[in-house]
Amino acid sequence: MSLDATAKAPDGERLARNSIGLLHIVFFVVAAAAPLTAVVGATPVAFAFGNGAGVPGAFVLAGLLYIIFSVGFTAMSRHVGGTGAFYTYIAQGLGRPAGIGGALIALLTYTSVQCAVYALFGIFFAGSMAALGLDLPWFVWSLLALVLVHFAGQRNISFSGKILGFAMVVEVLILLLLNIGIIWQGGGPEGMSLSSFSPSVVFTPGLAVALVFVVGSFIGFESTAIFGEEANDPDRTIPRATFVAVLLITTFYAFSTWAIVQFYGPSNIQAAAAAEGGLESLYFVAAEQVLGGWSVALMNVLLLLSLFACVLSFHNTLNRYFFALGREGLLPHSLGRVDPKHGSPARAGVLQSLSAAALLIAFTLGGADPYAVVFSWMSGLAVLGVLAVQIMVSLAIILYFRRAHAHDHSRMVTLVAPLLALAGLVGAFLLVSLNTKLLTGSDHILVQAFPLLVILVGFCGPLLGIWIRNRNPELYNNLGRVFE
Repeated sequence: MSLDATAKAPDGERLARNSIGLLHIVFFVVAAAAPLTAVVGATPVAFAFGNGAGVPGAFVLAGLLYIIFSVGFTAMSRHVGGTGAFYTYIAQGLGRPAGIGGALIALLTYTSVQCAVYALFGIFFAGSMAALGLDLPWFVWSLLALVLVHFAGQRNISFSGKILGFAMVVEVLILLLLNIGIIWQGGGPEGMSLSSFSPSVVFTPGLAVALVFVVGSFIGFESTAIFGEEANDPDRTIPRATFVAVLLITTFYAFSTWAIVQFYGPSNIQAAAAAEGGLESLYFVAAEQVLGGWSVALMNVLLLLSLFACVLSFHNTLNRYFFALGREGLLPHSLGRVDPKHGSPARAGVLQSLSAAALLIAFTLGGADPYAVVFSWMSGLAVLGVLAVQIMVSLAIILYFRRAHAHDHSRMVTLVAPLLALAGLVGAFLLVSLNTKLLTGSDHILVQAFPLLVILVGFCGPLLGIWIRNRNPELYNNLGRVFE
């Protein structure tokens, strides 16, 4: 049996229990992955600069890595629950100071990716409105989306789940129509083949570059644990939701990229993506030829919906981190209070929205380019951050189960799988660190320092922990106990 994640939290500091089921959580996770945005926006770069026709196989490799990671991750979820997610796992496995460091990296990660997606939403929406005669700066639309996301996040978690469920379904449907249409017409000039999954095509010198973008497409799958306090039967729901989400993301991304390879042909896909305008139009050209002009217009609309669903999902994720840290006393305790009507972390949501707005306004006042700087830099920082915190979680899983905790898991679950995941995640972190210029499109000194920044933020956790222990021993001794 799992430990009661909130047994020591007062009633006013407990999120609404039994609010969401497996499908709701899967919707949150897949919406955070933003299928349409990831496929249409990220994979053309992987095709152009990575291993070309082997990109579908790269998605399978990344999916296998995260399936292995999920083995230990979901096993530990049966023993360590709560809305603190990574903070809770790391604190229980590596200690309270490391848990604080993991929480800081997680906040940096999700704040960065949310800011990046807000900027991208503003860019696309500004372009759409300009075509209709309403020409306003990108940040106006970004802030409007932020307001709508904030009000949705104040409601019960199931309300956001319904929005995200609808967004996920329509995103997946339009891409499935394109995929099926390509298959129905027999592919492109080279017919149909499964060469994209053959080792000789996947394991080429460009695989490392492709994995930089592929791994980034999985950001958010681990957020299943954040909703453990609000889930129906969390012992079963959280593990199932995690595996379902990873399998769904892997299968869908691999299938969609394989289909577009068939449309252009394995020997032509890399050149098509690298050609002028190819990064922006790779999928739209295919959609117009296979489905017709209506599909291009619809995909543009659904791309906006995909981005909105993505920021809503990350908003709810960040809410629960602020809420958990408030309930722990690491942030003002008022953030650990819930809305009496909706059972949502409403006060934490206000802080989250205000901080996101401040960040967007700061970029705007600084004259930062919304795509080249805000989106590209912040998304690159987020990929490094999520890999770093996943590395810490893998270590935490190993150490947690090595201690005297009663469990019925095999060594394959508690040691072998986490070790394999740790090796793969460390390798991915190094790959991304060596390719920050390609990932962000910039060789600015700040971008090159992103890996160091993530590591320094992580080290701030132990330093903060020592400071808390010296200044407030009672608070330090109680860290993590609300999740025990």
